[in-house]
Amino acid sequence: MVAKAFIAGIQGPNVTAEERAFIRGERPWGFILFKRNIDTPDQVKDLVVQLREATAAPEAPVLIDQEGGRVQRLAPPHWPVYPPGRTYADLYDRDPSCGLEAARLGARLIAADLSDLGITVDCLPLADVPVAGADAIIGDRAYGTAPAKVAAIARAVAEGLADGGVLPVLKHIPGHGRATADSHLRLPVVETGRDELDSTDFAAFRPLADLPMAMTAHVVFSAIDAAHPATTSATMISQVIRGAIGFRGLLMSDDVSMNALQGSIADRTRALFAAGCDIALHCNGRLDEMREVAANTPVLAGTALARATAALAARRQPAALAREAARARFTALLGRVASGGGAVA
Repeated sequence: MVAKAFIAGIQGPNVTAEERAFIRGERPWGFILFKRNIDTPDQVKDLVVQLREATAAPEAPVLIDQEGGRVQRLAPPHWPVYPPGRTYADLYDRDPSCGLEAARLGARLIAADLSDLGITVDCLPLADVPVAGADAIIGDRAYGTAPAKVAAIARAVAEGLADGGVLPVLKHIPGHGRATADSHLRLPVVETGRDELDSTDFAAFRPLADLPMAMTAHVVFSAIDAAHPATTSATMISQVIRGAIGFRGLLMSDDVSMNALQGSIADRTRALFAAGCDIALHCNGRLDEMREVAANTPVLAGTALARATAALAARRQPAALAREAARARFTALLGRVASGGGAVA
């Protein structure tokens, strides 16, 4: 069945009759879940089935933001707590091999949680490089402030997810770390020069350009395009994301309902496709807004379809995991951060 090039959310823990009719009529490529959609494991598994049945696409991707720390949609009592990215960075500083092992293992365990539910995509890892004075929206979610270290930990996280049968989404390309505002609330403008951006922010993404999917940043980089955020900037997408960084995978927007973007939902949707995004992401589940997105979204075709097909084909069957042993090892590794101790044997 031909899909439209957007990802949709819904309002609650079950698909309503009105939402089901919308999904059947507009055929979104995928779906994204938030805390409002989550109650128990059995309920989430059933919801995932409902979404795929509504769109008549058994392999439709279902996404979630399951980073750990402040951004964890699946939470106790049914799911474990995971640490923020900074924890892996701190462990890496004590012993790089242990930091990378912990990052990979944490992501592998997250993937196991998601696979149990039928969720196939995690909006992780981050390659954002925060700087002093930046807004705290990234903050402890980041894997450090050195581009090579950030890229190495992000790679380990992506590998852990992939080993567990979950596709990673690299975010927020080409970088949200310097933003002095939360793009959920208003438009951040970064005034750093191009050369410095190339050697820091963009440099963290470059080694990850082979990942199957990435999510844009609603951030203006005034040295390159002073008029548009990366999401709606043809210059940023062609010259930086596809050019300097070299990303070739499926490019999705960050949420089109965020206040960083200007104009109506319809205007924003048209603008992101005109700029070169492959997929529009809409998160809040408001049906009136989703209808605007759908009405201004093309059928997934051409290069965008090829990228989407390649991204889904990159997903593999989960490797075997001894969960209890893996959890014990993960806990031991994290204990070294809390205690300030050395490497784990």
